[in-house]
Amino acid sequence: MMNPRGLAQRFRSKFLSEPQIYRAPGRVNLMGDHTDYNDGFVLPAAIDFYCWAAISSRNDGHFVIFSENLNETAAIGSGEVSQKQVPAWARYPVGVSQQLRNSGYDIRGANLYVVSDVPMGAGLSSSAAIEIATAYALLGVYGQRADPSLIAKLCQKAENDFVGTQCGIMDQFASCHGLAGHALLLDCRSLEYRPIPVPDRIRLVICNTMVQRELASSRSEYNTRRAECEEGVRQLKEALPHIRALRDVTLSDLEKHRNRLTNTVYKRCRHVVTENERVGALASALQANDCLQMKHLMEQSHASLRDDYEVSCRELDSLVSLASQHAGVYGARMTGAGFGGCTINLVDAKHIPEFQKRMADAYFEQTHRRPEIYVCTASEGAARVFVPGENVR
Repeated sequence: MMNPRGLAQRFRSKFLSEPQIYRAPGRVNLMGDHTDYNDGFVLPAAIDFYCWAAISSRNDGHFVIFSENLNETAAIGSGEVSQKQVPAWARYPVGVSQQLRNSGYDIRGANLYVVSDVPMGAGLSSSAAIEIATAYALLGVYGQRADPSLIAKLCQKAENDFVGTQCGIMDQFASCHGLAGHALLLDCRSLEYRPIPVPDRIRLVICNTMVQRELASSRSEYNTRRAECEEGVRQLKEALPHIRALRDVTLSDLEKHRNRLTNTVYKRCRHVVTENERVGALASALQANDCLQMKHLMEQSHASLRDDYEVSCRELDSLVSLASQHAGVYGARMTGAGFGGCTINLVDAKHIPEFQKRMADAYFEQTHRRPEIYVCTASEGAARVFVPGENVR
C-alpha cells in the first residue's frame, strides 16, 4: 500500500519542493469490451490499484516528469512538442498537459513524480490511470477545476490524438467516477451512468496471464478493429440511414443485411451488437443476485471476444476454462482490449484461497507461466490525497 507521506519525501528529494499528491485507479471491465468506441454500453469498476502523481508548480513553463517505476526522467520545454520528441511512457502525461492547455486551462510548468501499482500491459487501464492522475494533479496545483466527465473526455482525446490509440471513453470515465462497492453501467454516447451494486459476497478476482501486450502491435490491432467497425457502419448505413454507430444496430438488422459486409466485418459487428445486449443483462443479473445468469453471460462474452472479435489468446482461454471448473465462480471472461492481459472472475469470497491456489497450479501446468492473481474490490475514483499541512486520506 502506498504511503503518501513517503511519496512526498521522495518527491522532495528529487525536486526540492513541496508536493500535492493525487491518485487515480485502474479499472476492470465486467462486461462491454470494444463497445465503448462504438457508442455502446459498458460495465466497468474502478479497482484498488492506483497511479499516484505528486506535483509542484514551476515558474519556467517546463514540464519535468519522473517515473519511479522506470527510474526515468523526461523534460519537456514550454512550447508544443510532437509525439516523436517524447519517450513512449511519457506521452500519456505530456498529451494530457497539452490537451488541458489547448482547452483553455491555465496550465504552466510543473514537476511531476508518478508511481503506479496498476499492472502495465495487463488490460487494467494503467494508461488511463496515469492520464487521469496527471490531469487532476495539473488542474489541482494551479487551482483549476473541471467536471470529472470533461476530464475523462480530455484524457481520452489526449490518448487518441497524442499517444495514437483510438480508445473509447470507458477507461478514463471509470477512473474518474468509480464508486466503492459498485460497477458503473455507462452509456458511452450520452455519458449517463448508473451505479450497479456488486453483491457483498462476490470478489473481483483478476488473473494475469503474464502475457504482456506489445504496445505497438496491440495498438495496431486495436485500431484495426475500430476501423472494421466503422466500415461496418458505413456499409449498413446504406440500408439503415438512421444509424450513427453500431450501438444503433439490432441483431435482426445485422442478420438481415449481413450480405453487405465481408465475413470479418460481420463478425466484428456481431460481437459489438450482442455485447451491448449482454451489458444490460449482466447489470440486471448482479442486481438480482442471479449467479447462473452471470456465469452464462460471461461465458457468452468470452466466446464472442475469442471467435468474433478475435482478441483472445491461448493463455486467456486457458484461464477462463480453468476458472469455469471451480466451485464458487459466478463468471469468468477476458477483460480489456485483449491480445494478452487478464481475465475477470466473479468469485464467492469463501472460495478465494482455494481458487487462487488451484488456478495458479493448473495454469502453470498448462502454460509454464505463473499467473499473478489479484483480489480486488470496486473502489472510489480519482482524488487528491495529500497537500502539505493536511491530513492524509
